[in-house]
Order: sequence, then structure tokens, then C-alpha cells
Amino acid sequence: MDGVKIIALNRRARFDYAVEEDFECGVVLLGSEVKSLRMGKVSFPDGYAVIEKGELWLRNVHIAEYTYSSVFNHDPDRPRKLLVHAHELKRLERRVREKGYTLIPLDFHFRKGRVKVEIGLCKGKKFADKRESIKERDVQRDLQRDFRDRQH
Repeated sequence: MDGVKIIALNRRARFDYAVEEDFECGVVLLGSEVKSLRMGKVSFPDGYAVIEKGELWLRNVHIAEYTYSSVFNHDPDRPRKLLVHAHELKRLERRVREKGYTLIPLDFHFRKGRVKVEIGLCKGKKFADKRESIKERDVQRDLQRDFRDRQH
């Protein structure tokens, strides 16, 4: 990705959920939140996005207070508005109404100096699916190891 600096990845999301589609969204932030993000002070293991009154909101995302800020700092756990095109929002709303779909933040990154969130349209995995993911990952690791050993 050109001009993209990853701030944080939600690696757990791809393990717990099957990601069907992903969308890049802008985020409405305060100045101290952007500074905290530049320092990588974000945590979102149980974060999710919801559609309320025709707007997309990000919940359960903790952006730590900026340590060098004054007493007028931001609330670390406040809901944050996400910016998407109207046609994307309508499509997301239709899909989320279907049974089992949810919106999960996959990563935070900077693109051209602006903070963006990658939101995934996800469906929860069953325990057997998770086991299958682990098996797939192990097979890929073994293949890479064999390939690397043949190269030497």
C-alpha cells in the first residue's frame, strides 16, 4: 500500500470472524486523539461499528489520553463517528440487517496524513472453523519452511 502507515492491526478479528468485505472509513477525531494515534496508543480487541440514525459509529475503541496534553483531554472510550459514502452506508445497513453479520474494525492506519479505519463486514466463525484456520496456518508455515530449505 502506497502512502499508508499502519498504526494498529486487529489480528484477532480475522481469527474470530470470516471477513467477507472490507471498507476504508475516515474517522472524526480530536487533535489529542490524533497525537495519541501517532504514538500508537490505540486498543480495539472488542471494538465494533453500529449504524444509528443514518450514521456509522465506532464503539469500544480505546484511544489513550495524550500524555503531553493539558487538562482538556479527550474521553478515551467515547464513540467516534465514521465517514463513509451514502451508497456504502446503505449497502452496509442492508447486509448488517441479515442474520449473523457485524462490522468489526480490522486496522487503523494513516493515508496521506489522515487517520483511516478499515472496517470488515464479518460473520462469526464456529469453533471448528477456527480449528480449520489454525490447521491452514500450520500447513502454510510448513510449506514456507520446506520451500526455504530447498532454496539453500
